[in-house]
Amino acid sequence: MAPTEHVILFVLEGFGQGSLKGGTMPTLNRLIKEGAVTWSATAVKPALRLPTMASLITGMPVEKHGITWNTFEFNRGYPRAPSLFDYLDLSGGRDSAIFLMDESLYQLARPEPYTDYQMCGPLKPECSTERIVSYIRQYFKKATSGHGYGHAILSLPHFLVVHLPEAGRVGASKGWTSKEYREALRRVDGAMHSVLDIYQEHGLIKRTTLFVTSLSAEGRDANQEQTDAAVPMVPWIASGMGIKPGHAIHQPVSILDTGATVMRTLGLQTHTEWESHAVEEIFQAAFTAAPRGSSE
Repeated sequence: MAPTEHVILFVLEGFGQGSLKGGTMPTLNRLIKEGAVTWSATAVKPALRLPTMASLITGMPVEKHGITWNTFEFNRGYPRAPSLFDYLDLSGGRDSAIFLMDESLYQLARPEPYTDYQMCGPLKPECSTERIVSYIRQYFKKATSGHGYGHAILSLPHFLVVHLPEAGRVGASKGWTSKEYREALRRVDGAMHSVLDIYQEHGLIKRTTLFVTSLSAEGRDANQEQTDAAVPMVPWIASGMGIKPGHAIHQPVSILDTGATVMRTLGLQTHTEWESHAVEEIFQAAFTAAPRGSSE
């Protein structure tokens, strides 16, 4: 089986197995049925948005990447550790587009020729889940217009990261059993559906693998440090091309493993010094290296 050509990573907040009750997330339910899931992937401590996202994209524990704070601090600079985006470029010339919905994550947005970052966070009142989807739609329109987009990205991204924190924010402010939380879950699910529609419209969906995880579990606020000593657990879901359908993942999974698993999905070799390890169990077939130069 040829490797996947496109990967989407949806990064939610305030989401867990209970979030699916009452049919609030039909798109995600379908992805789970058609894919592989664990509800107990280990996240990191401190269980805050920025340190967790830093671990997700560097494949490193907090003590190695060093980001323990939760707001954008300009004077601290970007993380020195290489990210998944760097490895994707280095190993296969793959580029990434990253759509973020919290200004704290500017800390991770080191500009490179192979990354395109767009931010639509709470400091802008007009920034909504629907707005970030419209940004993605515009991006794809420009990327397929033949004129490129921004600087170096002349085609559709091989790796799309979409941060969808609305449910976590609403749960923390309005309550985890509130009607507003269920409505926010519906909007997040609708956004995922819309992104998949964009891939469908561009004829990419059959060559795409999806991952879904969360920076915080249902009932947890990504802005508040946990008081208990437990390592936080979050969902981790894979679906789409090359993934076993209806599979419950048995091996231990950490969110640190996301990077190596994305590389494996695209047929790229990972770097041994990384603490990220591909979750082999989810794949239908043994590893197949992508042909050299096949980054279109």
